[in-house]
Amino acid sequence: MTAIIHPRKSLPGWQQAYAQAITSPADLLDALDLPRALLPGAVDGHGLFPVRVPRGFLSRMERGNPHDPLLRQVLPLDAESATVEGFIDDPVGDLAAMPVPGVLHKYQGRVLLIATGACAVNCRYCFRRHFPYADAGAAGRHWDAAVNYIAANSSIREVILSGGDPLVLADQKLAALVHRLAAIPHLRRLRIHSRLPVVLPERISDDLLAWFTASRLAPVLVLHANHPAELDQTVQAACAKLKAAGITLLNQAVLLRGVNDNAAVLSRLSERLFECGVLPYYLHVLDPVRGASHFEVGDEIARQLMETLTRTLPGYLVPKLVREEPGVAAKTPLSTAIHK
Repeated sequence: MTAIIHPRKSLPGWQQAYAQAITSPADLLDALDLPRALLPGAVDGHGLFPVRVPRGFLSRMERGNPHDPLLRQVLPLDAESATVEGFIDDPVGDLAAMPVPGVLHKYQGRVLLIATGACAVNCRYCFRRHFPYADAGAAGRHWDAAVNYIAANSSIREVILSGGDPLVLADQKLAALVHRLAAIPHLRRLRIHSRLPVVLPERISDDLLAWFTASRLAPVLVLHANHPAELDQTVQAACAKLKAAGITLLNQAVLLRGVNDNAAVLSRLSERLFECGVLPYYLHVLDPVRGASHFEVGDEIARQLMETLTRTLPGYLVPKLVREEPGVAAKTPLSTAIHK
C-alpha cells in the first residue's frame, strides 16, 4: 500500500518574508551596491548587535548611497564599539521597573509587557539592544506570572505589548494572550508598539485584525517610522486596513543624526503619516544606549527643530518632543511651545 504524504502547510506570507530577511553585513552591502570598504566596520558592529533587514524595507533604500537615511538606521558601523560616557546598557531603567519578569510598571495606570525579544528589523539605535530577554522577558515560563501581576493590580487600565516586537509572534499565540488579558475586568485598552506595519506590512492580515479587534479592549497601535521614505504604498495600504478595522493609529519616532535631524524631513514625515491615517505621537530624543552615540542630536538643536515644526504644521501634526528618564513618573517634555 502506498503511503499518503501530506504536503507541509506553507507559512503565511509575512512569516516567509520575515525568514528571508538579510542577516549578514556582506549581503546588505551587496544588495545595495555599496562599497566593500564599509564591510570591516559593518562586521564589527554586527558582532555587537546582529544585522536584520527585511527585503521589502531594503527596497525603499537608494542603491549606492551609503548615507541613505533608511540604510543608516540598520547598517552596523565601527562607531558602535566606541566607549562614550553616559551611554549604558539600560538607559531608561527597564530592569529596575520590573516587578515580575517581562512586566515594566513605570507609569500609573498602565504596564508594558515584553512579549518577545525578536524583531523584524534590528535598528542600530535600539535602546533594548542589550536587554537580557532570556531572563527578563515574559515569553515562555513567565506568561502566567505576568498576567497574574496585571490581574492583581486593579489600578492598571492599559496593557502595552512591546518587545522586541510583539507582532513577530504567531497569531494563535497573540490571540490566546489577548483572550487572557480581556478576561481581567479592570483593563480597558490594549496597546501594541510595533515596527512591523512599517518594515513588514504583509504582517497586517485578516487573522491579525480578527484577534486584535475581537475583544472588549479598545485597540491602539503605535507604529515606529522615523523618515517619510519608510512610508511607501504598501505601508499606506496596511495602515488603511488597520484604520478600517477601528484601530487607533499613532506614531513614535526617534530623533537621529543623519536620518531625520532636519525640520523639512520631520515635517514631511508628519504629513505622510497623516496621509496614511496615523497621528504623530512622540518624537523621542535618543536614549543613551551603549553603541548608539553616533546618532545623538543635542537638545538645543532638537528644540529648534520643534519650534520650526510648531510654526509650520497644525498642532495635531506636531509630535511631543520627549525624553524618557529612569525613575521619572512620565516622559519628560523638551519643548514648551504652544501649538496653534
